Amino acid sequence: MTDIIRGGSLLPARRENIELRTPDGLTLVGELSLPADRDPVATLICLHPLPTAGGFMDSHIIRKAAARLPALADLAVLRFNFRGVSSPRGRSEGEFGHGDAERFDLDAAVAFAEDRGLPQRWLLGWSFGTEVALKHGLEHDVIGAILLSPPLHRTSEDELEAWAGSGKRLVVVVPELDDYLRPAEAEERFAVVPERELVAVEGGKHLWVGENQTYRVLTEVVERLNPAALPLPTSWPQA
Repeated sequence: MTDIIRGGSLLPARRENIELRTPDGLTLVGELSLPADRDPVATLICLHPLPTAGGFMDSHIIRKAAARLPALADLAVLRFNFRGVSSPRGRSEGEFGHGDAERFDLDAAVAFAEDRGLPQRWLLGWSFGTEVALKHGLEHDVIGAILLSPPLHRTSEDELEAWAGSGKRLVVVVPELDDYLRPAEAEERFAVVPERELVAVEGGKHLWVGENQTYRVLTEVVERLNPAALPLPTSWPQA
């Protein structure tokens, strides 16, 4: 008996409520999801959308990555609330830092992943989370960053250009109908990083609403972290 994977599907995984301690002394709440019966082949460190617009660790793409990808693609998924953000998991200490103080939140998340020995670490930023990844990700031992719907509101030209020649991969996933940055403008803005991979998603929107858009985004993620797991199943258990 198999079930179609839907928005609320929660596939098997080892899930652990965690706390992250930032260098400036705050405690952040989060969750680590691992494959149920094997070691992960790669790791996603998820950076959620804008807190002042309702973004949190349960924003749907991040929640669905944690719900599905440990089972479907053998990935570890680490998600957490940025400082000052609440979710059913709890509230992270501190207050919104406009993308600047969140560098310490990223420090704590990467340090946790390193301490746990999680392999092949990538950043997955969505909207505001892309700004944190672009501004502060180069400081860390990660393979690269996948950016979903980057608005480029808080990232300076110098911060963006620093990725050029860094040796870190930069995958930019831009919805055709984005509210802030559409593919043609993204091609222009990201031209300062010649090695970036830019993926324009036909019909895509900033919030990636609907199962088709979710499936496309998760496919782009898995294509970089564990392409052997593609195509992603649409039902569970797998045949």
